[in-house]
Amino acid sequence: MTDEKGGADRRSVLLGLSSLGGMAFYPAQASLGAPLARSPLPRWGDQGDGSFVNPIIPADYSDLDAIRVGNTYYAISSTLHTSPAMVILRSSDMVNWTTIGHAVPDLGTLGEEDMSWRRMKGYGRGMWAGAIRHHAGRFYIYFATPDSGLFVTTAERAEGPWSPPHSLLHEGGFDDPCPFWDTDGSAWLVMTRFGADPVTGKHYVISLYRMSPDGMTLDRASAIPIQNSDGSEANKLYKFGNTYYHYFSEVRPEGRVPMMKHATSLPGLAQAKAVQLGHVDAPVDREPNQGGLLQAPDGKWWFLTHQGHGDWEGRAMCLLPVTWREGWPIIGRPGPDGIGNMVWESRKPIPSRRPPLPDLSDRFAGTFKPVWEWNHAPRHDAYSLTERRGWLRLKAFQPAYPGLRGVGNVLSQRSWRTADNRASVAIDLSGMVDGQTAGLCHLSADGAWIGVRQRGTRRFLYFALGDRTEEGPEVEASLIRLATRWTHDGRAIFEQDGGRGAFQRFGGTYDLQWKDYRGDRVGLFTFHESEMRGHADFSDFQYRIASQNG
Repeated sequence: MTDEKGGADRRSVLLGLSSLGGMAFYPAQASLGAPLARSPLPRWGDQGDGSFVNPIIPADYSDLDAIRVGNTYYAISSTLHTSPAMVILRSSDMVNWTTIGHAVPDLGTLGEEDMSWRRMKGYGRGMWAGAIRHHAGRFYIYFATPDSGLFVTTAERAEGPWSPPHSLLHEGGFDDPCPFWDTDGSAWLVMTRFGADPVTGKHYVISLYRMSPDGMTLDRASAIPIQNSDGSEANKLYKFGNTYYHYFSEVRPEGRVPMMKHATSLPGLAQAKAVQLGHVDAPVDREPNQGGLLQAPDGKWWFLTHQGHGDWEGRAMCLLPVTWREGWPIIGRPGPDGIGNMVWESRKPIPSRRPPLPDLSDRFAGTFKPVWEWNHAPRHDAYSLTERRGWLRLKAFQPAYPGLRGVGNVLSQRSWRTADNRASVAIDLSGMVDGQTAGLCHLSADGAWIGVRQRGTRRFLYFALGDRTEEGPEVEASLIRLATRWTHDGRAIFEQDGGRGAFQRFGGTYDLQWKDYRGDRVGLFTFHESEMRGHADFSDFQYRIASQNG
């Protein structure tokens, strides 16, 4: 693929209505200008001078999809084994995003017992990648779980409320669905069967399916296979003019790469040639993958995507410019081979003021901020925001199995990767009982925590790293603060104030980790070694991250 003279004439044949959020979208050539120097980490996001640095959010926002509705952009990100599920974000400039809610309030409504607090066996499963669309005045989110199949939920507003998840296909082994409404009113869905096909035995077969016009019924027998390659996932369908586009990714020796087909009919995608849109950035092992095409008001195109190969912060959110060449949206800066390369710094798509840093702190004033998620489906009778005003009460019960990963009462949020990060919380211990533990944790792999364990009527400070614990001094105060701090390298330390207001380090260091397709999370927890008994009250959770300029 090379950039030829007369590209504007070729693009003109693509002009027309796209079924991308029910709006008119028109391909346009992105003008990248002179390349900016690569970002010296840990800079990130909006730089306040009209430019931005990738990642735009240095935290775990995996399996992204995004649309534009009017002058507002909406994105979703998979949440896997955490609840509420499928986080929803909003932006006016594609760079600065605000969390506005979740599509599914309780992962338990999907009926998967392994996701319950009783079993805690759903790590890495649960709610996988989905797609968000706006059609006929409503928002639609389609998603799949690897065990229960395909679901859809709808809402008049992206902030919700969202309808209860509706099952379209109760069959495991599917992922990465995306709906599509054509201009004739017909409805389609593209989806990967990652499990083995019972007839052919093939894995990662992508097929088209017909749906009812309202998108609430799937014709399972209508499947038209359109792609099969190693790791074929990340599906999106678009239409520009009279041309249909299927975006997907596949695994190559260098990593997962973005691919695309186009044809003059949806079934014609089966015979269409696949074109690679972007390269893996080999020096840092970063790759554009799951994501969505977005158009700015000036007509230029961008690609919002997660990136990463499993470093401790998870799959961070990035924004790449798109250059249209010969009818293909090349992601990133086109190289001599016509394939896109990673762009670490760029001008912002839409001029805007840089907002304040995200407010990740919480005083638990009657509601949870939408940055929080429970580990697995929550036990609703084991927490309260109303029994004590301004406090989160976590009630202790027995873990499903030993270790932090078995604890069914963990409330956590994403650990950001900036130059300096610190989270602290006040804990009132007066409701604790013999056999109970409560504290502040990092939930990733085997995890680590600092907390208080009560034995008889006495309480002691503890540090745990995986299944190893270290006992500290007796805690005589009923109100203490605990803290954790980590830098860009992902090495965390823990602190406690013993109820005296002056923090001191306690315990060893913990290298934050990636596991189960998730980056590290910082959280609050309690459990009892044998029964449901006792509680701990948490307040004044303070979470500070470093500015975008490092």
